[in-house]
Amino acid sequence: MARAAHRVLVARGKKFVDYDMKNNAPDDDVLAKGIVGPSGNLRAPTLRIGKTLIVGFHHEAYSAVLES
Repeated sequence: MARAAHRVLVARGKKFVDYDMKNNAPDDDVLAKGIVGPSGNLRAPTLRIGKTLIVGFHHEAYSAVLES
């Protein structure tokens, strides 16, 4: 799912990372570390809005994507 997206926002606590999957995609280990939780499942909440995937909750990240 993340590789099919053009943009992946990964939120952890008060920080988030914005990956440009078309021009500067991270390697599989870096991406998996951000989007997979300790149980081995995709972290929640996860939203797919168009070609953007948001994993985890970060108010500013949600606002930026939902307002555009």
